[in-house]
Amino acid sequence: MDIKRYLAEKKEVVDSALSRYFPPLQTMTQEAQLLSSLHRAIRHSLFAGGKRIRPILCMATYEVAGGTGEGIMPFACSLELIHTYSLIHDDLPAIDNDDYRRGKPTCHKAFGEAIAILAGDALLTEAFVIMTERISKGVLEEQGVVLDILNRVARAAGISGMVGGQVVDIESEGKEVDLTTLQYIHTHKTGAMILVSVQTGARLGRAKEEDFKALTRFGERIGLAFQIADDILDVVGRIQTLGKTPGSDLSKKKVTYPSVMGLEESRRRAKELVDLAVEALSPFGEEADPLREVGRFIVERDY
Repeated sequence: MDIKRYLAEKKEVVDSALSRYFPPLQTMTQEAQLLSSLHRAIRHSLFAGGKRIRPILCMATYEVAGGTGEGIMPFACSLELIHTYSLIHDDLPAIDNDDYRRGKPTCHKAFGEAIAILAGDALLTEAFVIMTERISKGVLEEQGVVLDILNRVARAAGISGMVGGQVVDIESEGKEVDLTTLQYIHTHKTGAMILVSVQTGARLGRAKEEDFKALTRFGERIGLAFQIADDILDVVGRIQTLGKTPGSDLSKKKVTYPSVMGLEESRRRAKELVDLAVEALSPFGEEADPLREVGRFIVERDY
């Protein structure tokens, strides 16, 4: 399959859905326009050119599990909202102090720190509004599944997931850490939200228990591979494709796989993880090809 075409088509679907949740300012109600600075900041970051890997993994896994229809879209979009919130806050002066994200000024550079913080807060909160909307409107047949997904997403985004990983990441800057700590940072800071994207699609698609376990193994492995690939790109990537200045991890004394294991060993480990992730999909047929190809794309991409 043509993975770049697949990703582009799915990205278009996700972008269209996101635009319905956060429409252009001129189409908003008069009340919403009172919050124009907030909405402009949200759209600035949400539509800055993200790859939409998390919602695409969610959608692809949903289809592998046998799901059909548009029921997955609120959850896929919500995962992207949480991811975008994390990027806005990561870029703040108190954390990574970045001026550019995806080739554009970061949210706090464009709108000020206060609005950037609140834009991130709003995106995180709205994600849970969107995921619970069907239940609040009386669509209760999937209540148990949705509650399970909400719990998983909250854990993946919170102390036991992304936030916990970010704390250890910050506190490890400039220090020598062992491989166990490095893996903790990566599997929590990045891997947790990628894993829960896969698990969300699997649960909402009503995957059988054994299939869910196989898809979970795929998500765990691909989540770690994704962050290792990001570490590598920070070393060898180009500003034209990365959308930010390469070498930022080194300048901030971040703990990364290349800094601990070296560049070639990091490449070997990323490829090994992708191979193991693809192997986890052996119970599935060609319906899982998009997941296989997304996995391979993760370590072969140049941005």
